[in-house]
Amino acid sequence: MAIHYQCRHCGTKIGLIENDSVHTEQLGFHKLNDEERQEMISYDQSGNLHVIAICEDCQESLERNPDYHQQDFIIH
Repeated sequence: MAIHYQCRHCGTKIGLIENDSVHTEQLGFHKLNDEERQEMISYDQSGNLHVIAICEDCQESLERNPDYHQQDFIIH
């Protein structure tokens, strides 16, 4: 099982964890409520986990431009 992280705003691949022994509790997923879990986490047919997060560039853009929070995608 691999865990793929991708930015929700620009689509950039943030990272990949390839480790069969990682538990979701170690990654903090247990702290998400049901709505957040459905919005951020999905599985593919191979059993890989896909996590939608935010990259550093988009986070900085959001901090500088709070009105961007209303948009689904940010183009750099």
